[in-house]
Amino acid sequence: MKKPITNKLLWIFALGQFGWSLLSGVVSNWMVYYYTGTPDAQNPNTGLFASGITQEPILFKLTLFGLVLAVGRIFDAVTDPLIAGWSDRCKNKHGRRVPFLRALAIPFSVVMVCLFVLPQTGNIVVNDVLLFVLLMVFYLFMTMFCTPYNALIAELGDTQQHRINVSTYISLTFIVGQSISFFLPNLAGMLEGFAGQKGSIRLAVGIMAAIACVAMLIPALYIKERDYIDSKPSETKPFASLVKTFKNGQFRRFVYSDVIYFFALTLFQTGLAFFETKLMGIEDTWTFVLTATMTAVSVMLYPLVNILAKKIGKKKLIITGFFGYCVVFLITFLCGRGLHFGFIVAVAAAVPMAILGILPQACVADIAELTRLETGEDRSGMFFAARTFAFKMGQALAMVVFTSITVSGTEASYRTTAMVAFVTCLIGALIFFAYNEKMILGKIGALKKEG
Repeated sequence: MKKPITNKLLWIFALGQFGWSLLSGVVSNWMVYYYTGTPDAQNPNTGLFASGITQEPILFKLTLFGLVLAVGRIFDAVTDPLIAGWSDRCKNKHGRRVPFLRALAIPFSVVMVCLFVLPQTGNIVVNDVLLFVLLMVFYLFMTMFCTPYNALIAELGDTQQHRINVSTYISLTFIVGQSISFFLPNLAGMLEGFAGQKGSIRLAVGIMAAIACVAMLIPALYIKERDYIDSKPSETKPFASLVKTFKNGQFRRFVYSDVIYFFALTLFQTGLAFFETKLMGIEDTWTFVLTATMTAVSVMLYPLVNILAKKIGKKKLIITGFFGYCVVFLITFLCGRGLHFGFIVAVAAAVPMAILGILPQACVADIAELTRLETGEDRSGMFFAARTFAFKMGQALAMVVFTSITVSGTEASYRTTAMVAFVTCLIGALIFFAYNEKMILGKIGALKKEG
């Protein structure tokens, strides 16, 4: 008999999410900030590494950095189904998912550090190439870790209660990891007397990478996958499995809204440091305080979201979260100068962050569980990979749009990105009304009774 899945096990599993979210948070929140833009008296670190790479638009208003980020996300998205298929078909004696986590935790962390260290030669062309190659490797390693990791959400979530619980736990560790990534300039400031302006940032990145690596290794080494999960390798090849996944009508309805949501959210997250420093006139060292405030308020709402999801369903809450983010983006568009605007946005964003951080992956787990019960084939990895494939395409487009709109660096350009995020998020909310959660959960319950 397999060992019972407990909340303790799910919390240990959630530590891996903290690790990879810290790594991705450093890259998504600070690469654009340090590699583009211009410094000023209040924020002298803006664009600190910008002189090392090409800054001028190279195609219409598209910058090299924007294109590199976009291509990276597209490459990441394309590799998701391949890695998912590899993981679903894996016959390793230790399981289909954990071997990937053990192999990738260290190289994933090392490459993140290299992104802030190596593209600093005296040759701009060499730096451009290094940045491109390293970002491709970073996204590849992230996919190889995260795709098998995400598949475990459905497999460890053997009941509706566990699916909501594990989604809650990993959402918490995710936003904690993202929040700590915003502490980067503060940590660098503490180290500046020891390592200098640029060196302190690199050292801070290295410290965060080490913490993330340990967090990813703990569940990878602790969880004995075969003790808890009785899974059989899938026989379906990756491309055929991806096609099957997108043929699922409810999954498509979910993905349509999800990709639009991530487009809007990526615009907002990429521009957050700029919104706070350029529009609100806040020093970049306040970014961590504001993010910590947003995280703290969001975490306080987690128990309520967890309870409400079980009582009224995930769909109503997710739609509420969409509209909540619409309000946040509108406030950002209209904001003036002053620290109080930063706190208004932080508190307002906490509500949709709590909802949309927890529930969407639980929806994917529901769909994957229903498919397993209907077909007898467990393709959990491909369902999560297909979702990430779709939303990463949205993220890639958002990075191109953001760097193109804000190439001038004016206040108007940053406000424009906030308005684009508002409009697209509103569209995503309207699309999600077509998702039929009641039917999915009803079928799962009926099939389990029959089994």
